[in-house]
Amino acid sequence: MNTAPKVSVIIPVYNRAKYVGEAINSILAQSFTNFELLLIDDGSTDGSVEIMRSYTDPRIRLFCNECNLGIPKTRNIGLHLARGDYIAILDSDDIAVSDRLAKQVAFLDRYKDYVSVGSWASVIDEEGRFLKKGKRRFVSSGEVKSHLLFRCWLHHSSIMARTAILRAYGYREQYVVCSDFELFARLARTYKIGHLPEPLVRHRVHAGCITRNNVQLTKDKDLEIISAQLNELGVQFTPADLDRHLLLSYVKKFQFKPDYQYLLWAESWLLKLQEANQRVLCYPEQPFAVVIGERWLKVCSRVSAGMGWTVWRNFWQSPLSKGVRADWKSRLFFSAAKHLWRQRLTASACL
Repeated sequence: MNTAPKVSVIIPVYNRAKYVGEAINSILAQSFTNFELLLIDDGSTDGSVEIMRSYTDPRIRLFCNECNLGIPKTRNIGLHLARGDYIAILDSDDIAVSDRLAKQVAFLDRYKDYVSVGSWASVIDEEGRFLKKGKRRFVSSGEVKSHLLFRCWLHHSSIMARTAILRAYGYREQYVVCSDFELFARLARTYKIGHLPEPLVRHRVHAGCITRNNVQLTKDKDLEIISAQLNELGVQFTPADLDRHLLLSYVKKFQFKPDYQYLLWAESWLLKLQEANQRVLCYPEQPFAVVIGERWLKVCSRVSAGMGWTVWRNFWQSPLSKGVRADWKSRLFFSAAKHLWRQRLTASACL
């Protein structure tokens, strides 16, 4: 390939012989064809390299680390090898839908003030069966930035970014896990990050997932990244506040069942974040209110399973409910009313 491609697709690989072929095939099948595919093997021992070498497409460039360097270092190698105007990321066990590159190139070509663009992702199992369909809801750049105060909200495999800026920022290699989260948080301080309202990747969940096998380290790094953002916001917090803050996004993941005391803490904490942001404006106010309201709604929803209508009274009376989207409020009203009606029917049947 003599001329520089428009897009450099980077797929780091470490012992993914079972899945890497599907990842490669999904890129070669893209409707947008002006790309190079950088396959970077990080010391695989399971036959992954042999699979990658079996491809003869001239757009593929294969590089092999002499030993296992880890994800962030391998990703940084990819950033420096890239020749395209844009870099698209795909993990070696995920799949890109056929028009992913075309839609993301069109977005970055049109919106010059955005540094990157991601999308929703569907979730598949080891065999490629759908476990969860990706959402199709619009999310503004302000909401993307606000979500990053709570968790790594973006799907790393869905990201396309401007090469020069992504290369200048790079992945911090001390983050064995969560290097993507840390990078997104830094980028969002200065640049706008877009998000297309459709699932352009299929994220595979399987026993070999790195985050699944490093739960405690992932949690520790998440808290470290969130702490830096809270400090920038000027919010004082305790270790207990940090743990509770993380649960605002992961009540299901950690099998956590919030009680009424947690509900009271959550309202006070979220109001504290909102008031701090109104002083320093780290985040756009209206999108921040939407994200804060979403967290408030989720906590109330979880607590209401055990306390019923009393919790929804707290929800509506709180200033936090003003940030909740109108369509969510409508669904919430009918859901809560239906729940109350069922409770009364059950009570009547017991008389």
